[in-house]
Amino acid sequence: MNKRAFLISLVMALLGTALLLLYLRKFERDVSGGELVELLMVQKPLERGKVLTEDMLTTRSVPLAYVEDRAIKAAERSKVLGLQTSVALYPQQTLMWTDLAITTEDRDLSSLIQPGKRAIAVRASTGQDDTRGNQLIRPGDYVDVIATFHGNAGDSEQSSAVLLQRVLVLAVGTETQAASDAKTRDEPSWKRDKQLTLSLSLPEAQLLSLASERGRLSVAVRPPNDPGTLDDLPDLKASALLDTKARADVQRRPTTPQGPVRIEASNIR
Repeated sequence: MNKRAFLISLVMALLGTALLLLYLRKFERDVSGGELVELLMVQKPLERGKVLTEDMLTTRSVPLAYVEDRAIKAAERSKVLGLQTSVALYPQQTLMWTDLAITTEDRDLSSLIQPGKRAIAVRASTGQDDTRGNQLIRPGDYVDVIATFHGNAGDSEQSSAVLLQRVLVLAVGTETQAASDAKTRDEPSWKRDKQLTLSLSLPEAQLLSLASERGRLSVAVRPPNDPGTLDDLPDLKASALLDTKARADVQRRPTTPQGPVRIEASNIR
């Protein structure tokens, strides 16, 4: 009788241990972002227009929660071999569909929006009085959004604020592909006066909407291999243009990425 009870206890203990291990593994997956997904990754520097071959690609495992919809899965390797890159790529960079010059009709904008994001169209310049400079920006680029506006009542001095950092450009005008064709390049200038469609969360979209009503928006294009953002960037007053010390301080500020920037509507004065 004691032997039977011992065997039952042993079986129950083993079963409990197995269930505990299964639970711990599930908990570990959930904490780390879910199941691992195999994605294609670039393993050597590639110039724009390079034709992809087998030896240029490798794979990496990424938790499901951190996989962008634009990322190309390892199982889709055969679909990208022989295609040209539309941007320069760097080692350890995950390969995205927007990195490739796909000679198809423009893709539907809704299919490019990542979960939790929205496509927001804005008229932002690249430093000129109009948006014609936006023809140099391509879908798939990342930009920082800067707002220039007047202060509150009684304060006519202009100031400039960095609203958003590392924002994905989904479309430029009606183009949703990174590679522009000859037809687009030959368009008259009035057709190239393009607005940008950006990928933003709803709170970010609210902030951008407020800023567009208060002043003028500009964008600064980021290098493709710079994923970082800068913390605690102060607003810049127009008086700094005539202040030698203030101008020198701007140039001395660190440019090393230090972490994500939290954006709040209260930052708009």
